[in-house]
Amino acid sequence: MAKSEAGVQSWIALGYTLAQLIVVLALQFVLANNLAVAKTFFLVPLIVKTFPLVLDAFWVNVKIFLIAEVFVLIWGLVVALAMFAPGNAGKPLRFIATAYVDIFRAMPAVLVIYLVGFGLPLTGVPILKDLSLTTYVVIALTLTVGAYVAEIYRAGIQGVHWSQVAAARSLGLSYTQTLRFVVLPQGIRQIIPPLLNAFIALQKDTALVNVVGVIDAFNQSMVIASNHYNLSAATTVAILFIIISIPQVRFVERMAKRDRARMRAGGA
Repeated sequence: MAKSEAGVQSWIALGYTLAQLIVVLALQFVLANNLAVAKTFFLVPLIVKTFPLVLDAFWVNVKIFLIAEVFVLIWGLVVALAMFAPGNAGKPLRFIATAYVDIFRAMPAVLVIYLVGFGLPLTGVPILKDLSLTTYVVIALTLTVGAYVAEIYRAGIQGVHWSQVAAARSLGLSYTQTLRFVVLPQGIRQIIPPLLNAFIALQKDTALVNVVGVIDAFNQSMVIASNHYNLSAATTVAILFIIISIPQVRFVERMAKRDRARMRAGGA
């Protein structure tokens, strides 16, 4: 027993030692080359001076992901339902929805933003050619992230036991009523954690809008970096993304933990 306890204590000591070693190495890297690393990434006077500019530009990122999240939520559900279109009549819809998901999951988000942001204005199609750059970015992100979210919806819907569907149909509910009152309420509850994870990824993807020239926080930080030959403004952008992302990550983990506990307890 004493030997086992000593082994545990040794592993704990090793863990703390490794953690201290990592912290020391990180500090040495920051202080390396006569503080050159620290001055390049963490020049406090420049961070303070440029913070209002970066914060204003960051509001563009916030607006984009807030609007895009609403459209992604709706569009992903539409695509997922199309993937479950019943019977032979629904076969073309199922094929188109599956092809869409496969294609847009395979394409990098930055490429979709580039194609939509520069392509739609060149088409000359009324209304579409006159949209703002921010709107083009929202469309591109909706198309890209919507494909992932459709898969999340699909997994949630398929996660509902077939007996639930059979019971609903035996009670006389139509296919649409079964989806609306039985499948979707249960399926959506199961997919909330992965859905929130997709939205966290969407928030970070808003930094790709610089491809089409939208002045967001990252683009603003690049302008500042060019003017001052220093990357501290980009550090400010990173900190802002971290500040808004970490609470959501913890919230998702908490929900996932609660779901696991509910499943272990045999809850629905």
